[in-house]
Amino acid sequence: MASAFQLVEVRGPELEPWIDTLGGLRIAVFREFPYLYEGDLKYEREYLRGYLDCPRSLVVFAQDASGHTIGATTCMPMAEESEGFRGPFERAGVPTDDVLYLGESIVLPEYRGGGLGGEFFARREAHARRLGLRTTARSSGPARGPSAVGRLLDAPRLSSPLGAAGGFPLEGSRRRTGIS
Repeated sequence: MASAFQLVEVRGPELEPWIDTLGGLRIAVFREFPYLYEGDLKYEREYLRGYLDCPRSLVVFAQDASGHTIGATTCMPMAEESEGFRGPFERAGVPTDDVLYLGESIVLPEYRGGGLGGEFFARREAHARRLGLRTTARSSGPARGPSAVGRLLDAPRLSSPLGAAGGFPLEGSRRRTGIS
């Protein structure tokens, strides 16, 4: 039911008035299992500065009918990401100049399962195309070991529930291991 939500796209400096909203949402969602994150707005403001300072970044906010922010997703060109994100790809020989890094997609628990994940992926892929980037990539995180998953934007999509939920199709995808 993504149609019941309003999606608001902000880029780079447009994020300034949204920083605390995004930081608070990250704290609320990542506080839950399995993350158990105990963040604070001071750290969030510093972390999110990378998106604010990058004119080619995109943050998509989802709001309910009353204007309450219920979810968000982030992305930016990998070449403009911090070394902490970009470095592992570069050390593994993955060129970063044609890649859009897909950051987090976060949704408050009571709004999950309503189609926002698919909407978020579609918005980020459209942004990659606008920027002329051909590949999207995300880190699978330390829980799954050092790896990254990427998808060429012209690769076929799955029609299975996994694909609809924003999973990467096996055909047309590139999985690199050994990235740390």
